[in-house]
Amino acid sequence: MSENQMFCYQCEQTAKGTGCTTMGVCGKNPEVATLQDLLIYTLRGISQLSLKAAKIGVENEKINVFVCEALFSTLTNTNFNPDSIIDYIKKASKLRKQLFDKIKASGQKICAKNKVINFELEQTKKGMLSQGKLVGVNSDITIDPDLHSLQWLLTYGLKGVGAYTYHAYGLGKKDDKVFNFIHRGLAALLDSSLGIDDYISLVMKCGEINIRAMELLDAGNTETYGHPIPTKVPLGAKKGKAILVSGHNLPDLEEILKLSEGKGVNVYTHGEMLPTHAYPGLKKYPHFYGHYGTAWQNQRKEFQEFPGAILMTTNCLQKPVENYKNNIFTTGPVSWPGVPHIIKDDLSALVDKALELPGFQSDTNSKYVTVGFGRNAVLSLAGKVIEAVKTGRIKRFLLVGGCDGAKLGRSYYADFVEKAPKDTIILTLACGKYRFFDKELGTIEDIPRLLDIGQCNDAYSAVKIAQALADAFNIQINDLPLSLVLSWYEQKAVAILLSLLYLGIKNIRIGPSLPAFITPNILKVLVDKFNIMPITTAEEDLQAIMN
Repeated sequence: MSENQMFCYQCEQTAKGTGCTTMGVCGKNPEVATLQDLLIYTLRGISQLSLKAAKIGVENEKINVFVCEALFSTLTNTNFNPDSIIDYIKKASKLRKQLFDKIKASGQKICAKNKVINFELEQTKKGMLSQGKLVGVNSDITIDPDLHSLQWLLTYGLKGVGAYTYHAYGLGKKDDKVFNFIHRGLAALLDSSLGIDDYISLVMKCGEINIRAMELLDAGNTETYGHPIPTKVPLGAKKGKAILVSGHNLPDLEEILKLSEGKGVNVYTHGEMLPTHAYPGLKKYPHFYGHYGTAWQNQRKEFQEFPGAILMTTNCLQKPVENYKNNIFTTGPVSWPGVPHIIKDDLSALVDKALELPGFQSDTNSKYVTVGFGRNAVLSLAGKVIEAVKTGRIKRFLLVGGCDGAKLGRSYYADFVEKAPKDTIILTLACGKYRFFDKELGTIEDIPRLLDIGQCNDAYSAVKIAQALADAFNIQINDLPLSLVLSWYEQKAVAILLSLLYLGIKNIRIGPSLPAFITPNILKVLVDKFNIMPITTAEEDLQAIMN
């Protein structure tokens, strides 16, 4: 691989549907891609040592959380800063050395031929880039393609689990079995004795563990801020100073609300933060005003035009900002070159910036959207819903959700929702809803036809809703009048898909295109067992679903 080449195919928008080789469609350059490859390689070594250390009673929560954060930093659209990735690599190398020394001191043998454990990290960027090119996705051209496919399916699933686990930990929720599996999964990628059946088992286990990770995050959110309740959110602007918070991190949003209270600054959400308006512990702030922004393809324009300060808490932006980065701050694993990165204790810098900027010069009248249909809210309507199904007023539930993206073809999801029969209920979650979240679809027996369940991690809520309805009808989930039509973009969506497969859910439609890292043989396994299918057209798919 030359100095200006890379290979990355972890997201749905990868170039030509096969892989980005000169520049990531997301904006990631070859330098960042190569350093992220090296980071993943180093994390595998940490995990292998962590499993050995556990056998002698050495548990290290600091390392567990670091591995999750470092995995998170390699997600699509999260970290475009080579210096930040180098910091993660150096810290990983240091932590690996600490584990190595503890294990060696205990008398356990460590194989001298283990290249990953005995790996000596170069200390310069140039040296690290040379090492990274030796451990990337296609570094072993002799491996069986189907085995290779499953290895990276597992890797990308683990990245999603790591992200959810990191968020949950920030809310005081953890489970050692989740940390243990992350280590087990990463370490398995170093075991040449494992075959295709072993990896199929591991990816299904990854789906199971991701359910637990999302359950922990759900508990952290609801125990801290209360269960979401249906809430109308204005989409317009209010005259005055402004802060925009995008991403997924609720504690950072809460801190901004606290710091800006009483200062004449209105706080707006963007992207996956829209559902936070439904949490009682957050909506209590009178200056938590509304939501700014619509669909993914407009994000750069929206950020450029926003007249206040912006906080990016997780991966949400299509490409790194260039011309308007002076108003933006990042936090957590998010980092871009030239953009200030702040920690929770220093979020006051964002408020200070907002007070310097002009803010909105006048009120903007706009429509409202309703959020907050988490499992508690939906299940409170269960009696009415069940009766409407029994009498035929509700013929089917259509879960249309997942990631959004700028690639052509995503208009399918808005078309699907708009053309869905009037006797269907649309459940939606994650940022894919921005293709249709403001549509007026009416009601069935006072039940809104469009129910926003929340963020991508609220897939846990969707599962609980489906399980509760199945129990009420005394049937299996697959026998419910429920169809899943999903859009995927990055690795949290991969983890969620594995969770749905672990639960045995069949007939999932997925798009706009299938993952490039899934070979035809592995796809056939998924089709044969779960009847996964690509989307076609809204009309054709609706006809097939409703008949």
